[in-house]
Amino acid sequence: MFDLKSLFSSPPGPTGPVEFLVVGLGNPGSQYDGTRHNVGFRALDYLAQQCACPVKKLKFQSLIGEATIAGRRVLLMKPSTFMNNSGQAVRDAIAFYKIPVEHVVVLCDDISLDPGKIRLRRKGSAGGHNGLKSIIYLTNSDAFPRIKIGVGAKPHPDYDLARWVLGRFSPEDDQKIQDRLPDIAKAVELIVDGNIERAMNQFN
Repeated sequence: MFDLKSLFSSPPGPTGPVEFLVVGLGNPGSQYDGTRHNVGFRALDYLAQQCACPVKKLKFQSLIGEATIAGRRVLLMKPSTFMNNSGQAVRDAIAFYKIPVEHVVVLCDDISLDPGKIRLRRKGSAGGHNGLKSIIYLTNSDAFPRIKIGVGAKPHPDYDLARWVLGRFSPEDDQKIQDRLPDIAKAVELIVDGNIERAMNQFN
């Protein structure tokens, strides 16, 4: 087992430019807390906690905070634009900090994966996910790594998709998500440290 707290430096950390952006996708507002669509927010909150980095400052149409991960300055972001417009926040932040899109790490839900399963991808299509669609459209690139967090498929094909992703987990599935948060944090650390292949081999 790895020690999560050893992965993240303590303040003051590096003084150079922000090099990476880690974005958790979700919808703002307490009514969406705990929903399947908000597991990106949940994973980002866990990462922020491990970094002792409050994500409370309002900027780029988001809640943000600066963390030190793998010796690099990293901006943690929770867009407040609602899922379908997540790309607005990402576009504004990468333009401001001149971050290459390859240094944007996105945490999001995936209905094609069982609850608690995670899948890392270096780049790729949106796969029907509206948050990823928005980021790809507004950055004009799909070349950003993403960590997809399984939330489970609809119970039957006719079940309304919006109702499903805006619904909440059973206690059992919620625990499966909780149990994988340390792995997601470790995967982010490996990606920021330039070891995405190792992360993919370890967690896919």
